[in-house]
Amino acid sequence: MRIQPTSLRRLAPPLALLAFVVAGAAGCSMNFVKRRLPPPTVSGEGVQFLFEAPSAKLVQLAGNWPENNWLAGQAQTGSFLVGEMKDTNGDGIWERLEPLPPGRYQYKFVIDRVNWKPDPNNPQRVDDGYGGFNSLLIVE
Repeated sequence: MRIQPTSLRRLAPPLALLAFVVAGAAGCSMNFVKRRLPPPTVSGEGVQFLFEAPSAKLVQLAGNWPENNWLAGQAQTGSFLVGEMKDTNGDGIWERLEPLPPGRYQYKFVIDRVNWKPDPNNPQRVDDGYGGFNSLLIVE
């Protein structure tokens, strides 16, 4: 008996569904689905930034506002902790409340002082001039 290709195409969706159900029944989880954090949130106190980096030792918020100046404030203050974010409960979600007046800002997160990343939760981006992107935030 020979199976026709059209028969296989008709069987593919039910077989895929069956495999998914069997995998779920076998104790497999959907842990590969990454939770999504909200983009920066503006409030009366400032802008709340969130970034997930569970294995990071240090996360900093770098941006083009004068007090930060892409972490160049480190030289001005003598501290390497300009824009330092906090993971107070150890869940891998780093937070920072930044008092920003109305304006248009570019920013990135810096992981362990070497890895610069745009905000994966903010779709607004601009060219960073180095072949990558900066995240864009407009505070009104």
